[in-house]
Amino acid sequence: MTKKIDYYMAPHSPWSYLGHARLVAMAKKYNATIHLKPADLAKVFSVSGGVPVSQRPPQRQAYRLAELQRWSKFLNIPMTLHPKFFPISGEPGAKLIIAALQAHSTDKALELAHALGHAVWEDEKNITDEPTLIAIADHLGLHGAELLKQSTGAAVTAEFVKNTEEAIAANVFGAPWYSVDGEGFWGQDRLEFVERALMGK
Repeated sequence: MTKKIDYYMAPHSPWSYLGHARLVAMAKKYNATIHLKPADLAKVFSVSGGVPVSQRPPQRQAYRLAELQRWSKFLNIPMTLHPKFFPISGEPGAKLIIAALQAHSTDKALELAHALGHAVWEDEKNITDEPTLIAIADHLGLHGAELLKQSTGAAVTAEFVKNTEEAIAANVFGAPWYSVDGEGFWGQDRLEFVERALMGK
């Protein structure tokens, strides 16, 4: 029986970015289906005790940067620890991903999600800027201007709200969040346990 992974993520989350390619590869290895669910991380935080990075105590901010640097080096994924456009809203990017899901395929939407993370954390681009979003989508052959227009429509907004409500109902409190057979795993550093769940262990 094919396993399903509910993948709650935010395109501006560095942790979503660090885990993204490994999750996609893992799903292919175990013939699992990824249900990609970009969600409103700010709203999830507001009901689960989460605090935006800029509002966290200095100790927590410093440790976050140390962990990002460690994981970046360990995974050999270059990152700019203080990108020019962060903190930033993830909503436009999340909606663009949902539009790609609706107009194309999960694979294309996953490619777009990775490209948006790369844009923030390696290229220091502004993923709330419409020309930037169009260019990223165009690079993937997704007809950026058309996709951006679709991303502002009612169907995409409804899906974004639905994803967020589902995340809150599933006790999600951060991104990335992976769920296999109803069991939740928070953070890219839990992907080993996601793999075990896919193996039935």
